[in-house]
Amino acid sequence: MAARQTGDGFMRCSDGHTRWGIYGAAGVVFVVRDAHGTPYVMLQKRSAFAHEGGNWSCAGGALDLGETPYDGALREAAEEVGTPPPIIAVLGEFVFEPATDWSYTTVVLEVGEPFGSSINFETDAVEWFGLEHVDELPLHSGFAGAWPHLRAIIEAT
Repeated sequence: MAARQTGDGFMRCSDGHTRWGIYGAAGVVFVVRDAHGTPYVMLQKRSAFAHEGGNWSCAGGALDLGETPYDGALREAAEEVGTPPPIIAVLGEFVFEPATDWSYTTVVLEVGEPFGSSINFETDAVEWFGLEHVDELPLHSGFAGAWPHLRAIIEAT
């Protein structure tokens, strides 16, 4: 097995902005449904040690060299909030691609039961929220921009 080549680090993107993830980045929104089919999403409250600490977002981070967004999102989630239960369905994904050499893919996955806790320094809290409550939270700016697209994916399924 080849050694992991981490993508951790900032890069100056083709649009002039500096972003985290030398090979791009990815995150995951986990969805669970109650007995009535109402969806709830897992969000993490980012710690003061993370970018835009104190705000809510999905688990995610830099992709490693050659890693798919799906695999990177699941790896980052396992590092930040714990290993998810079996995945019921891939509901979709949203790709934010502001530059020719960088993108952030958010994967939306349905799981059968709530899980998650703060397991490293990047996460202060993990909670499950009804869709209508997400807009009331102080959101990480990148997640706030993606949320309308992610919500549409969840509501369409």
